[in-house]
Amino acid sequence: MRRLLVAVVGVMAGAAFLAALPSTPASAATSRDDAIAEVQNVRVSIDLTLSLIKQGRSAEAFTAAANGYLNHFELVEVPLRIIDNDLTIETEGRFADIRQLIRNHAPVDRIRDELIGLRGALDTIERKLTATGAAAPALIFGQSFLIIFREGFEVVLLVSILLGYLEAARSTAFIRPILIGIGAAFVATILTVVVMRLVFESLPFSIEVLEGITAMIAVVMLFYVSFWLVARMEHKRWMEFVRARLWSAVSLGSTFSLIMVGFTAVYREGFETALFYQALWSFGAGLGKWVLAGLVTGLVALTGVALVMFRLGRRVPIKQFMTIAVACVMLTSVTFLGNAVHALQAGDLIRYHRLDNWPRIPIFLSQVTGYWPTLQSVLAQIGLLVIYMLGALYAFVVRPRRHHSDTPATPSEPSTSSTLVNA
Repeated sequence: MRRLLVAVVGVMAGAAFLAALPSTPASAATSRDDAIAEVQNVRVSIDLTLSLIKQGRSAEAFTAAANGYLNHFELVEVPLRIIDNDLTIETEGRFADIRQLIRNHAPVDRIRDELIGLRGALDTIERKLTATGAAAPALIFGQSFLIIFREGFEVVLLVSILLGYLEAARSTAFIRPILIGIGAAFVATILTVVVMRLVFESLPFSIEVLEGITAMIAVVMLFYVSFWLVARMEHKRWMEFVRARLWSAVSLGSTFSLIMVGFTAVYREGFETALFYQALWSFGAGLGKWVLAGLVTGLVALTGVALVMFRLGRRVPIKQFMTIAVACVMLTSVTFLGNAVHALQAGDLIRYHRLDNWPRIPIFLSQVTGYWPTLQSVLAQIGLLVIYMLGALYAFVVRPRRHHSDTPATPSEPSTSSTLVNA
């Protein structure tokens, strides 16, 4: 009886002790979705801190930095520690370093660099907290497949026309220099990939700025490629384009000129491919395996197309493929442009004007679509889309009507090289 009484008293005392403890903080119950929302609030606090420190308002900047950590990032820490405790500790240290730099009145550029680094860390944190889903992997797989297949298809097409024309013209002696140039172009493409990585890693810029610059160059290239393809969708135009280049080299009778025809026909596509994959890889953080999957699948598909063209001597529907390729290339450039503007904003080269009332999408979808709810990014993408729509209207509606009305009906010219020959 005495033991029972002691046990009851112990349970009651324990219950009273637990009741006296403070309630569990809300942060302990923070879900991943809540944490992702808080990451966005931390980004806003970083924007505010950076703006205040540039204005010389150090005390207010310190308060903004402290509030960003205490009121928002601490709510992110609970689910993040379970996923990646090392990243949590590292990010905590970044916050502490920034507050100390502000307290010590460090140079603005030093504080700015730390805040830019913190922005990159928050992107990594959001990826850790976000499921990849199905849409983002599918989109980046499609983009990777499109890049290698479109560029490779153009190489296969150019080579088949070059070799087919030489055989049809009974000039097989010129084939060997062409093949040497093609082989040199493949080697140069591989070297370009390696050199491009080394150069970008050695440049004295932040990773965000390098990503933005790379994507901007890729956008310009894709813009040019889009309208270049529109002008050569017809098989006859491809033939005329390639024959003009080949005829110039043959007329010179120079082995070097023939090698350069093969080299330039392939290397231009190789350089574009290296640049596009550099941009795609930069913005495909967390989705690298899907980029590689698209690359491998595209190469397999290219092998099949090359077999059909070279071994079986069959023509493929160039115009239909090019029409689809143009549309996809244009959409890819819009994606790259949105990501480029976002990267330059993260690197503090373009100011942020966040569209708070606009919907946000998961970070992986933002990466593969280039949609980031800032005024600068959205306007850039809309502007490029408008240019493409006007260009398509002219290329597919206005120009054909003008050509049809201005050109008298004439019998078509026979072409001995219009059929691909087994190379």
